Amino acid sequence: MRKRLALLALSGLAVLGMTVAPAGAEPAGGARDRHGDAGHSEKFVVVGHRGASGYRPEHTLASYELAARMGADYIEPDLVITKDGVLVARHEPEIGGTTDVAQRPEFADRKTTKTVDGRRVTGWFAEDFTLAELKTLRAVERIPDLRPDNTIYDGRFEVPTFQEIVNLSKRLSRELGRTVGLYIETKHPTYFAEQGLALEPKLVEALTRNGLNRPGAKVYVQSFEVSNLKELDKRLRVPLVQLVSGSGAPYDFVRSGDPRTYDDLATPEGLAEIAGYAEGLGPVKDRIIPRNADGTLGEPTSLVADAHRAGLAVHPWTFRAENAFLPTDLRSSDDPGAWGDIFAEYEAFLATGIDGVFADHPDIAVEAARTAGR
Repeated sequence: MRKRLALLALSGLAVLGMTVAPAGAEPAGGARDRHGDAGHSEKFVVVGHRGASGYRPEHTLASYELAARMGADYIEPDLVITKDGVLVARHEPEIGGTTDVAQRPEFADRKTTKTVDGRRVTGWFAEDFTLAELKTLRAVERIPDLRPDNTIYDGRFEVPTFQEIVNLSKRLSRELGRTVGLYIETKHPTYFAEQGLALEPKLVEALTRNGLNRPGAKVYVQSFEVSNLKELDKRLRVPLVQLVSGSGAPYDFVRSGDPRTYDDLATPEGLAEIAGYAEGLGPVKDRIIPRNADGTLGEPTSLVADAHRAGLAVHPWTFRAENAFLPTDLRSSDDPGAWGDIFAEYEAFLATGIDGVFADHPDIAVEAARTAGR
């Protein structure tokens, strides 16, 4: 049974988490030195989901900075890649819904249809733009009907590179007197690998260059796929997290003909396998407390206890304050964009023993955790 030092080290060495080691420095003992005795031993963590995306357009430096200033322990960049091989933060390869590219006549001919994880998608794709071209675009609010206040920031912020996000985390760590961690997601790794633009080598290179590929660095790396995490397990010294959706299967399983689904990964047997290459589980929150047929909040499953028994931390996603995302019994009105009783939802989930949350409104998550003594 392999050791799990990293999550213990994260809490004990948090103030050192962003200290920069010499570029290319190799920690003694190899990749497995990051593992400690129990994956859920770190203090409760709040992850600013795509930054503070309830208040600013997602995946912008402004969104990340606000999340950190609201008390988030980690900021979460989703990584895609440009035509010239630069990691940038967008939720999906298709950027039409989160930038103003549709209003840019110079890029009208870039609109196309591609197959992403077996699904046909029409729009503009990050990998069809050089970084210089992408930098001419500006971010816009992804769900303006639910978050109209965020639209006042449309057109103000660039698409950030991963290096710019690392630099921001280091600056904020100095200013705030605490380490602002990075909770990184590799988006659609099979899709990008098939286009000759694999994300993982660039990510390993960037973390190593910034002195963050080492035990004790305040970094997580997560993925909805499995094979890329198993490969990263050989090359990274930071904790890995297996994301688990509410339905379907990891696309690398689909592509390779593996019949297993996310349901299989969430069983005790599946969790035991995950514990062989990862330190955490990132389930959709409905796997922890499902909703009843009428949309009200149901009863907890055994997933948290099962994951803890396997030595995995549990960081569910995503907590949002708007009625549209809440159980029907916690909504404040029929207005989908109005805020409901998000504190009641947090209370129910915190009682299950989860180890952290992904939150669009990090300040609310921080207050909920404080009230619960977490």
